[in-house]
Amino acid sequence: VEVDVGAMRPGEMKRVEWRGKPVWVLRRTPQMLETLEKTEASVADPGSIRTAYPTPEYAQNPHRSINPEFLVVVAICTHLGCVPIEKFRADGDPSLPEDWAGGFLCPCHGSTFDFSGRVFKNKPAPDNLEVPPHMYVSESKILVGEDSKA
Repeated sequence: VEVDVGAMRPGEMKRVEWRGKPVWVLRRTPQMLETLEKTEASVADPGSIRTAYPTPEYAQNPHRSINPEFLVVVAICTHLGCVPIEKFRADGDPSLPEDWAGGFLCPCHGSTFDFSGRVFKNKPAPDNLEVPPHMYVSESKILVGEDSKA
């Protein structure tokens, strides 16, 4: 699936479908990227080294992406397969901690993920959101589903 990211504004998220799965492409703001350092100690697998949902080598970094500005993840909670929702701000939501820096919430069982799709500790979801194979075919287009040129 080819995703045109050229006109995306910072903070905007596109939803596409790949292999019948919802995929998010989020253009992160500088503020969203800053939160990743703050959440590092609170997430269960900060280095994305768990193997249940293998993370491509190019995404085994704090921002879990090729280009820090763009996050590409499968939008399926690793707990029971629910689809999380974006919660970029707490907005008084009682299901989020008072110090919520933003990210994603699975409302079914309360798993929370940061702006890199890393699951927070002591949540039902056992793993980070899956990073699908992907690559840039140009500066403004991402190809989801393939990560090498033939």
